[in-house]
Amino acid sequence: MAVSTSLAAGKDPLTLRRVLTTPVAGPFAALVLASVFFSVGTDRFLSGGNFSLILQQVMVVGTLAIGQTLIILTAGIDLSCGAVMAFGSILMARLAVHQGWPPLLAVLAGLLVCGAFGLLNGLLVQAVPLPPFIVTLGMLNVAFALTHLYSEEQTVTGLPGPLTALGRTFPLGRTDVTYGSLVTVALFLGFAYALGSTSWGRHVYALGNSSESARLSGIRVGRLTVSVYVVAGLVYGIAALLLVSRTGVGDPQAGQTDNLDSITAVVLGGTSLFGGRGTVLGTFVGVLIVGVFRNGLQLMGVSSVYQTLVTGVLVILAVTVDQLSRKGTR
Repeated sequence: MAVSTSLAAGKDPLTLRRVLTTPVAGPFAALVLASVFFSVGTDRFLSGGNFSLILQQVMVVGTLAIGQTLIILTAGIDLSCGAVMAFGSILMARLAVHQGWPPLLAVLAGLLVCGAFGLLNGLLVQAVPLPPFIVTLGMLNVAFALTHLYSEEQTVTGLPGPLTALGRTFPLGRTDVTYGSLVTVALFLGFAYALGSTSWGRHVYALGNSSESARLSGIRVGRLTVSVYVVAGLVYGIAALLLVSRTGVGDPQAGQTDNLDSITAVVLGGTSLFGGRGTVLGTFVGVLIVGVFRNGLQLMGVSSVYQTLVTGVLVILAVTVDQLSRKGTR
């Protein structure tokens, strides 16, 4: 009996240490502290309705951040995600409204086009090869230009019901929750499983740690890299649908800063910009940190300029912590 007790006591510190040293531990602690601070600072923060509002506000960027996480885990980066999403949303809206396509077919076309952007990014990164920063910077400009040319600078209104269905709400207790928020949460859970429990996910981490080691271990690096960019592109297509559902229009001006916001969320969630380290659930925490800070500061009447300032400081701190932790493990 004494032996089993001592063994249990010996395991507890190890388990606690393992939990505290995970990349998600720091961001989660920051999220809790921020929530406590804003709960004290304003009596409107701590309510089901406000938490539902935060989820609505971050569901589009959060979905983009899932694709961004996949690419950053491979030691890449995607600056084009917001522009690709905007083009996908305009395409869905115009096909459904101006061309008379069935809404579901218009959505499918938007998803495929966003996936095609991802395919082109992946091929340029892998086959040429070109640095992901340069490829996606160029693709940002291509997608941005196509969005404005195709939309003719006009916002698309009068969208059919199926295109805006995910923006509708349903009661959960005393709180109204949007269907789109559930889709975002489901995507986070699905990709958390894919990265943590499938061979594809393990190969993504291996690729981010060392592409040469991954190749020598038998991983088909080229195919894997392209698949990551394609999957990310399809996720951006889902974000496009969520954007249209939330706003109720096809807006050619949408998504212009969402690429940076998605990178911010990924970094705040503990994913290393150098690849091979991080989790999708950490990104979810990072998205919530951004949402909580912006919502809380707004409730306290703080100018949006200071909200941006705080976000910038948090990003610098997160990258600094990542650098120090990498040096500590060398």
